[in-house]
Amino acid sequence: MKNITVVGVGYVGIITGTCFADLGNNVCGLDSSEEKIASLKAGVMPIYQQGLKELADRNVKAGRLSFTTSYEEAINGHQAEFVFICVGTPEGVDGEADLKYVRAAAQSIAEVMDHPLVIINKSTVPVGTGDWVADIVREAQPELIPFSVVSCPEFLREGSAISDFMNPDRTILGSRDPEAAEKVAQLHLPLRAPIVVTNLRTAEMIKYASNAFLATKISFINEIANICEALDADVQEVAAGMGLDGRIGSAMLNAGIGYGGSCFPKDVKALAYMANVKGSHPQLLQAVMDINEFQRKTVVLKTRAILGEDLTGRTVGLLGLAFKAGTDDMREAPSVDIAQMLQAAGATVKGYDPVAMEWAARVIPNIQLADDAYDLVAGCDAVIVCTEWNEFKQLNLERAKELMKQPVIVDGRNIYDPGAMKKAGLIYRGVGRGHDGGASQTTP
Repeated sequence: MKNITVVGVGYVGIITGTCFADLGNNVCGLDSSEEKIASLKAGVMPIYQQGLKELADRNVKAGRLSFTTSYEEAINGHQAEFVFICVGTPEGVDGEADLKYVRAAAQSIAEVMDHPLVIINKSTVPVGTGDWVADIVREAQPELIPFSVVSCPEFLREGSAISDFMNPDRTILGSRDPEAAEKVAQLHLPLRAPIVVTNLRTAEMIKYASNAFLATKISFINEIANICEALDADVQEVAAGMGLDGRIGSAMLNAGIGYGGSCFPKDVKALAYMANVKGSHPQLLQAVMDINEFQRKTVVLKTRAILGEDLTGRTVGLLGLAFKAGTDDMREAPSVDIAQMLQAAGATVKGYDPVAMEWAARVIPNIQLADDAYDLVAGCDAVIVCTEWNEFKQLNLERAKELMKQPVIVDGRNIYDPGAMKKAGLIYRGVGRGHDGGASQTTP
């Protein structure tokens, strides 16, 4: 059993801390927010993640997981051997990563530490941050105490983060200190996954390159989807055929309204920023971002093509609001941009999401929130599917049609079968499903 401190108990931090505790370690979660720590002590999780509360409660009860706002308590009182920095790195003015929280964490660690530590950057940080953190710690220490910095980027998908942590494809470690890297590797051995050890900058780059590649796959299949519509082909079958090629793979080949969340948008912009600063020309990354931005407009364009350019007096429902199923995260959610475009065209916008309603109410002004999916569709001239929640896939189409003012479904996630929609008498538009999504051409 190792003593671990996790600085920052947001999305990455609470998952990291809880999972390491469940592996039998003694973990202390540290955050500057007294409100967040009080909530955690009361058993309230800072994020929605299936199974997280039960996992955290079990480890708190077992005495392996605790929370505090005190660096002194979390590092010295806890006798921490490893300190994971898991604070946020929000997007800066020009797309760069803002490292103010990383700086504050490094300085605070340095000011209180009274014994040697291995400091591990878990936050997604620009290439070179590991060396920068080491400089900050050295300068802020009241007296010289040995420490090492290791980069260990996270690869957690929202909605499946616990499974991703416990069953990783690989663990990436980067450090100037081979002994420290070996200690962190030993910490990850119970996960029984390949461990790649490299230098600091390469480990940091692996994270950005991975996210940029996945975002590129999403934008690629969305561009193919738009071409499919022009040529009357079905992108679902195209993606299935492509995915059977082992060189391509089926993951992330789901056409729709683009990527969102806390990672892909921010990380692609940050990588492009780093490239520009160094005089490189990230044309592909720019194209990925441009396609993703355009993809959000496509469902609005489809809606206006059916209902008319002026949506004044029309009501449009957004089925799902979170950026993806399995999370309540509204950061860079396509639904936010789609709602704003619809409202700018004069529409009244309704919305429903199984878990993201509270957050959505804060970030989408003037949206009318529904109680459930059927309350959402009631009285709508059109419904746009924004999130692929399983419960939406089982929607009673006949009942939905009866409740709607106009039977129009614009499926931004391709969760419905065009044939079934047509049989139910719904006017259906998917993404990349051919000229009319396989449904009726009748317009209201």
